[in-house]
Amino acid sequence: MPANRNSINSQKKLSVLITGGTGLIGKYLTSALLEAGYNVSHLSRGVAKPGYIRVYRWDPEKGLIDRAALDGTDYIIHLAGANIGEKRWTSERKIEIIRSRVDSAKLLHKTITESGISLKAFISASATGIYGAETSAKVFVENDPPAQDFLGSVCGQWEAAADLFQNSGIRTVKIRTAIVLEKNDSALSKLMKPANFGFLVKTGSGFQYMPWIHISDLCNIYLKAIENSGINGSFNAVAPQQVTHDDFMKILGKIMKRPVLRVPVPGFLLKLILGEMSEVILTGSRVSSDKIINSGFRFRYSMLEEALRDVLLQ
Repeated sequence: MPANRNSINSQKKLSVLITGGTGLIGKYLTSALLEAGYNVSHLSRGVAKPGYIRVYRWDPEKGLIDRAALDGTDYIIHLAGANIGEKRWTSERKIEIIRSRVDSAKLLHKTITESGISLKAFISASATGIYGAETSAKVFVENDPPAQDFLGSVCGQWEAAADLFQNSGIRTVKIRTAIVLEKNDSALSKLMKPANFGFLVKTGSGFQYMPWIHISDLCNIYLKAIENSGINGSFNAVAPQQVTHDDFMKILGKIMKRPVLRVPVPGFLLKLILGEMSEVILTGSRVSSDKIINSGFRFRYSMLEEALRDVLLQ
């Protein structure tokens, strides 16, 4: 980061409004933005708690939003969305997953348009799930179309809602996020749970790829999306090193000093327990990081072992 970023942003009083600011990424990103000198506020469904972040109320399902949240806002970072891995994908849950992302973006766009607010950029979360739940030899890039399965559909509609801002002349960035490496409240923390019993376990064939990114690199991509006006469109937020699930678990076991059981949890058992959601765990392909690197971004953690050591041992 430039040494004078903090003072420059404080002088300009650039403001960032985050939806989903209390989630995993939102918490880290809020801290990173504050450290970089931005004014940060949140849009939340919950009751505001005393703290250093100003919280405004909204309820996308009811079409309600405190318009004061948008006064003086330079950037919106849209992270809000129901947790894909929290519950079994029933028909009702699928609708909730989509609406929590799409309807909320549409409400923001409607409010900004009607209020005549001039944003510098709208930055939306997305996911590498846009390429679908499959394992193939293909390395997916940003120009590839959304897959036809549920994850592809969710991400496709999510990004289409973000494009409403682009169509209104607002610079729009869509961050297609891989598995985020963070040890307390993440997919990684779930993989680590069996270690409490003295071992780690693999799932499925082990040949499925696991695109990943360190939480600090992800936050820095969002910062770059704010600060570089040349950043526009979709970008894969995924580290350059491409590893299989088998490789991932071997490295994780090495760092945690836990053996990885040779016999994996079979796919049919995960399907029985999780239903369609099991495809997220049992499949995965390689995803390219070339576009974000070619934009000038430099990963601090480009190798998995180094990234995991930082997350788990620091």
